[in-house]
Amino acid sequence: MKHYRAICFDFDYTLGDSTDSIVGGFQYAFERMGLPIPDRDTVRGTVGYLLEDAYEMLTGDSDKEHRAQFRAYFLEVARPRQVEETTLFPGTAELLQGLHSRGVRLGIVSTKTGETISRIMERFGLRDTLELILGSYDVTHHKPHPEGILKALDQMGVAPEELLYCGDTILDAQAAQGAGVDFAAVLNGTTQAPAFAPYPCVHIAPDLTELAQWLEGRAGNTILPPWRESPG
Repeated sequence: MKHYRAICFDFDYTLGDSTDSIVGGFQYAFERMGLPIPDRDTVRGTVGYLLEDAYEMLTGDSDKEHRAQFRAYFLEVARPRQVEETTLFPGTAELLQGLHSRGVRLGIVSTKTGETISRIMERFGLRDTLELILGSYDVTHHKPHPEGILKALDQMGVAPEELLYCGDTILDAQAAQGAGVDFAAVLNGTTQAPAFAPYPCVHIAPDLTELAQWLEGRAGNTILPPWRESPG
């Protein structure tokens, strides 16, 4: 069985749910910019994209100044709310704590800001399970570009075949493919299983509890750190 020395996760709709604060930030920013205010489902469909790209998807406006202004307005409302209002999906704490206790090195690679993710994870007492957090300000090229995952490989000092990336969108699948690492889809978000068919997925998990069970089953009911032998 293959042993992963490291596992990295996307954040939004993979580990955590920041929908209320994200929708609030979008609606506030669009109102300030004099644009039609998007509804909740429309905003949810953009979660996982870089903020500026999500703005352009909904407006068709590629103006750099407008994209930057949208981010600034969005963060005015969303940044403080995300730290206080974000919830974690069932099984998140158990998954991270269980993997960490068994010596698996963990990280997050997301288009959310790293500072916000760090504060959220501190709030839930899980920051110490994570070796690294790479967010939107830590890379030049964002998903589906593989830069974030490649940086994680470099900082963790592991080979591509030793790392698994888990995410909820095809952007995550494309980034993993570009980085040459295995990918597991998690169906916590708006992307359904058939959308992942064009991409090499080692597993598609309906939730994090099932993902944890699958990971344990990869190596005789446990994921072993690289310096141990598999039982039997």
